[in-house]
Amino acid sequence: MDANTIRAIQVPIKQKYSDDPVSAIITLKASGKIGENLSCKVDTGKAIVEAGLHPATGGTGLQACSGDMLLEALAACAGVTLNTVATAIGVELEDAVITAEGDLDFRGTLGVSKEAPVGFKEIRLHFSLNTNSTADQINSLLKLTERYCVVYQTLKNGNQVKVTHSV
Repeated sequence: MDANTIRAIQVPIKQKYSDDPVSAIITLKASGKIGENLSCKVDTGKAIVEAGLHPATGGTGLQACSGDMLLEALAACAGVTLNTVATAIGVELEDAVITAEGDLDFRGTLGVSKEAPVGFKEIRLHFSLNTNSTADQINSLLKLTERYCVVYQTLKNGNQVKVTHSV
């Protein structure tokens, strides 16, 4: 895809959202259903993924880990955003590998230590770029990628999560 094609696709969408801001508010959804052996089956819209305990908490490693899935979502979103921004601003990428990694102290989630946090202590996002672009172009590309990556911005800004239940 090239910059003109992206613009042709997005111009009417951007105009619609500019004219009618409420139409830009879209609720994305995910759902899971508990399964056997401490698992939860999540419908991704493309496949059913069975998530389970990480081996560091007693899992077998045969099921997806939700922590890995979070990092995978970050890498995927950052990669799609990077690719789209590069195309839009004319930065040619021969190749790019996006790596997301995070540090967990499993004492927290297992209740071994109340001082140990539950959740990632730090998440790192790395872009390995193969390009002939200038340093200024690469800096602009990365700055715009950070700005427009939904998952990165959600994690960075620590958005509020509301919990409800029904019986």
